[in-house]
Amino acid sequence: MASSLQTQHETQSGVYTFSSRPRAVPNRPKYRQDAPLLNEEQSSYGNIMYDRRVVRGNTYAQHILPITSQPDPVEFLRQQEARKKALSRKRLKEQFGPKTPEPLEGRMNIDVQTEMYLEELSDHIEDVSVECQTDMFLDKPATPLFIPAKTGRDAATQIEEGELFDFDVEVQPVLQVLVGKTIEQALLEVLEEEELANLRAQQQVFKEIRDAELVEVQRLEERERRLRVEKENRIKQQKAVLEKEKETADKIAARAFAQQYLSDLLPSVYSNLKDCGYFYDPVQRDIETGFLPWLMEEVTSTLEQRYVARTVLDMLIQDVTNQRLEAFQMKE
Repeated sequence: MASSLQTQHETQSGVYTFSSRPRAVPNRPKYRQDAPLLNEEQSSYGNIMYDRRVVRGNTYAQHILPITSQPDPVEFLRQQEARKKALSRKRLKEQFGPKTPEPLEGRMNIDVQTEMYLEELSDHIEDVSVECQTDMFLDKPATPLFIPAKTGRDAATQIEEGELFDFDVEVQPVLQVLVGKTIEQALLEVLEEEELANLRAQQQVFKEIRDAELVEVQRLEERERRLRVEKENRIKQQKAVLEKEKETADKIAARAFAQQYLSDLLPSVYSNLKDCGYFYDPVQRDIETGFLPWLMEEVTSTLEQRYVARTVLDMLIQDVTNQRLEAFQMKE
């Protein structure tokens, strides 16, 4: 029992230390139950996410264990006896208290809240986020210039005229440098101007040569274009002549074939047409269509007149015969 207690003490140097026996954190039950006792052995899976010593999120509200002195053994024994009595009362209550009857076949008992107000039960840990707004950082003021405090006594040294340097003598090297640098700079500028003039002259010559070359290139390109156009025109003309010759040769061949084909066709066609009566003699046709029908009509009319005359003659002869017969009979 003593080995499972947490120890908190301060060393002689005043540094706080903490040590405890490692143990697994118990699982959180689904429904609220009585808090487990510290000395009760419980099965857990050792998840450090439920350990209060592990810091999660911000550290503003971090729980800092207070620095306390060694606990009183008498108080510790009294708390241990109270825990034992509470555990015994809980066991007796569970053993002899009213129990829920066993469920019927096919049913099962479930935990139901019997409080006046229902409470949402979930495994989610309630947490609250708290924020605070701080003032913006002000610019740090400029650090004043450090001026050391004056110490000691002031001292001065008197320098007479001509003791440090002679201006006329000391100024000669400076003048030589200035004049030499000025002359050198002037010479450099003159040389630069001459070089620029030469460069401009070379650029002008190069520009004239380039313009002449461009003109020559344009002339050659124009000549090449004219030759190409002339060549294309000649090719088109030659193609047109060849097509014309080919068309003429095709027409001549077609005409010769047609003449050769019609040489035997025309006589046969004419003979067939003549046999069918499409070709005739106009005199013969006139005689056949004009004279012969008229002649036949005249002959027919003449024959009809002769027939009528003969009929009339026969009737006269019959009448005369009948009269003579009647006259002869009257005489008898």
